[in-house]
Amino acid sequence: MEKRLIVNLSIVLEQPDKKLALFGAADRHLRMLRQSLGVGLVSRDDELHISGQREQVDRAAAVLHQLQKKLRSQDWLSLEEVGSVIRDTIEQTRQRSADEIDVYARGRAIRPKTAGQQRYVQAMLSHDLTFCTGPAGTGKTYLAVAVAASLLKQGAVKRIVLARPAVEAGERLGFLPGDLQAKVNPYLRPLFDALHDMMDFEQVKRFMVNDIIEVIPLAFMRGRTLNQSVIILDEAQNTTSAQMLMFLTRLGHDSKMIVTGDASQVDLPDNIESGLIDAMDRLRGIRGIALIELEREDIVRHRLVQNIVNAYERQRGGRGRSPAAAPRGLESSGAPEREQ
Repeated sequence: MEKRLIVNLSIVLEQPDKKLALFGAADRHLRMLRQSLGVGLVSRDDELHISGQREQVDRAAAVLHQLQKKLRSQDWLSLEEVGSVIRDTIEQTRQRSADEIDVYARGRAIRPKTAGQQRYVQAMLSHDLTFCTGPAGTGKTYLAVAVAASLLKQGAVKRIVLARPAVEAGERLGFLPGDLQAKVNPYLRPLFDALHDMMDFEQVKRFMVNDIIEVIPLAFMRGRTLNQSVIILDEAQNTTSAQMLMFLTRLGHDSKMIVTGDASQVDLPDNIESGLIDAMDRLRGIRGIALIELEREDIVRHRLVQNIVNAYERQRGGRGRSPAAAPRGLESSGAPEREQ
């Protein structure tokens, strides 16, 4: 049986003069917290020290935050108020944990942060082929890699294959130093970055040596059939129609395929149509294929990223290449995605 790690957390009291109101007469509020959440609580000066398993400590910290927030506008807390905050916090954390994507990294909680991201995760879990478009920072690649790592950990698949087209954004591959592998590695770096958030470096290295994880340029996938795998194509807006057809026909038995891209950042020559846009138009109406379109409100990077995307979109005036994608959260057959 695995030993559960005990963690310690110290919280500085916001209003030390209201310590009695927070702790309750004869520390009865603290006793309620200890009994309900299974944590250790020790008061030292103007700090409260919490110890226990990670989940319980996080819940206790959330409860104390809410109680101190109440004391900003009132001078006392009743037992009923404390009990209500504890119950609400337990229910909220239970709902959050249901959304968590279980990856290899210990203590790493990965979960969708917006309604659009929730629909995207549900689509990946319930469809064998999922297309996801959206602006930078919406978590298209990150969540796809997280779902793939979770399915691998559960034993639902045996391999993860991550692919990207090696299309340069204003630069030429030939000017980069090194052999072919050295030239394409910069294009694959974002996939490695996401992987290293899901599992430690040694595990990634071990999985790659054993061919459980493969990170390759799109061109290297020709002629293969991938069974019991999660296959992710990132930056798919930079594929041609022929490349997209080649990729999609790699799908084997008991596999899932996830195609992500940003139709506003196509780096192909102007006379070449994006394979992502073309595929989404052609495949609409095929049951079992999910088309998810994330929006600017789904951006979860630094707050400035959303402002930057908005500014460029205003200047573009809605022009540019963008797929006539299905409404957010709709399957290509027209059936609504089920929200969790």
